[in-house]
Order: sequence, then structure tokens, then C-alpha cells
Amino acid sequence: MKFGIELLPATKIEKLVGTAVDAEQRGFEFCWVTDHYNNRNVYVSLGAIAAQTSKLLLGTGVTNPYTSNPCWTAAAIASIDEVSDGRAVFGIGAGDKATLAQLGIPWTKPLTAVKEAVQIIRTLLNNEKSKLKGQVFEISGAKFNFKTKRSIPIYIGAQGPKMLKTAAQYGEGVLINASSPKDFDVALPNIKEGCEAAGKSLSDVDVVGYTCFSVDDDAAAARKEASSVVAFIVAGSPPPVLEHHGIAVSDADKIKDAIAKGDFGTAFGSVTEDMINAFAVAGKADDCIDRIKALEKAGVTQFVVGSPIGVKKKRALEIFGESIKPKFG
Repeated sequence: MKFGIELLPATKIEKLVGTAVDAEQRGFEFCWVTDHYNNRNVYVSLGAIAAQTSKLLLGTGVTNPYTSNPCWTAAAIASIDEVSDGRAVFGIGAGDKATLAQLGIPWTKPLTAVKEAVQIIRTLLNNEKSKLKGQVFEISGAKFNFKTKRSIPIYIGAQGPKMLKTAAQYGEGVLINASSPKDFDVALPNIKEGCEAAGKSLSDVDVVGYTCFSVDDDAAAARKEASSVVAFIVAGSPPPVLEHHGIAVSDADKIKDAIAKGDFGTAFGSVTEDMINAFAVAGKADDCIDRIKALEKAGVTQFVVGSPIGVKKKRALEIFGESIKPKFG
């Protein structure tokens, strides 16, 4: 099992870098930085982290094919690879329809957009000229004025069956926002199908569990800290996912309506234990170890510690380094 940490550049970059340095010292191998227009820039953040770390693999977790042209994106991640001395990984997904709508950007053919963007980016990263007349992008002979030194691994964010197959077929890794083994029991057959289509084995693909994670010495406090993140996950989950986890759609609608009204007290207070069990890894170290082992058994090969991380990030990382990581070699 490999371990990664998700960082949100909603805080000052100096503080973000400090958390990344702490994570590296605690044994994390990957650092994934989220990409949202309303936070600090993902590539500036990754560059700052690169300057203060030496081992962490640094990736976008995740960007999308719409807000920046794939050629610009390819140059950005290639630059991160250069300043980090070959430690970049690249994460891309279809993006969030609601956020893109705020920016006036159409969410056009998301599956095709990801496929075409990956094709363009991989070609450029391989120091080749990119030409593509696709359904979403048309590139007529783009090429870097510099040489990349290696092929940067591409990870694709996926949830639905088609995107899971695409991610396995075209990427070196599949990033899945899920915290329960049940979700991976459903995802793995699609990932295997994608691998078969590409003529590779499942072991060639890094299956990443991108989780809502919260650890603390006080299990109840850890679970309460996770409830705010879980509320948004529940509100955004389609009925089949809720039903899969035994959660009533009416209960989810109550949370969704409260969030829409800005009544976060009601929204967060309506999160049940079953919801936390379904959509988070939360509790004391032993609770988290048990869940990580269950995810490993379900096929996860990289476990990502996502928001909120813990009641206090520094203590949560201490618990990870001292009590959780040693259980996985």
C-alpha cells in the first residue's frame, strides 16, 4: 500500500508547504494538490512544495480539460517535473459541472474531453508534436521548445463505469473518490475491463482510494470533524450510490436542501453514523487501520488521506506516522 495526502490551497501557500514537509517526514509518498479557481493556483503551490521537499511525488489532484488548454496544462506539469527533479505525477478528471457553469464554461462531452486531453498531454510530454482533430479539441502541430526527461505518470479521476474503464485504459492510475470497500467492489470489474482493452494487467494500474479521512485520539471527535465533508458528499451522491450504501434518498435530500439554504448547522447535524461509515475513514488509529486494510483487500493500491485529515492536522499526521504507516510496511 502506498500513501498519499490531499492538500487544498485554500490556506496560505507557506502553511500548505509546511503541511507537505510534515507529510513527507511522516512517510507519505504522494502529495495531491486540488485545482479550483477560487483557491491558490495549483502549479504555484506544487512548485513551492517542490522547493522544500525531496521525496514526495507531486501531482494535480485533479485538474480538468476545460479551464486550461491541454497544451498549456502539459507545459505546466512538465515544469513541475523539472523543478522537482522528476517527481511530478499528473491527475486529471472531467471537472465539476456546477463550478464550470459559474465560469461560463460548457461541460462538453466530458468522457471524450478527458480522452483527448490525455492524448494531447501525453504526446507533448513524450517530446512529440501533437496533432488532433477531435470532437472537443483541435490541435494543429503543437510542440514544446524544451525537452522533458521522462514520461510523467497520468492518473485519471473516475466514478462512473465508462470513466473507470477509460481511466484504466489510458492512464497509469485511477483516482476514485471513495472511502468504502463496497465502492471498489463495484469499480474493480470496470477497471479490469479497461486494462484488458489496453492489453495490460491490473497490476499495471495504481488504484487510488481518494478518501474523506479524519483521525484523532478521540474517535468521536474525529468522526464529528468528518461530518461536514460527508454532508457535501451525501448531498452530491446520486440515488443509486445512496441506495448502495443503505442511505435513504429522503435523508440525503434533507442535507442537500439545508446546504442550499446555507443552513450548515442542520446539514452537518443531519449526518448519521451510517453516512460517515459509508463515505469516510474516521476514528482512532486502529479504526483507520482496519478500514485501510479492508480497502487494500478490495484492490486499493494507494490510499489518499483527504479532507479534513483530522481535528488538528499536525496531530493527525503524527498519528499517521507513528501508528498507521508502520502497519503497512
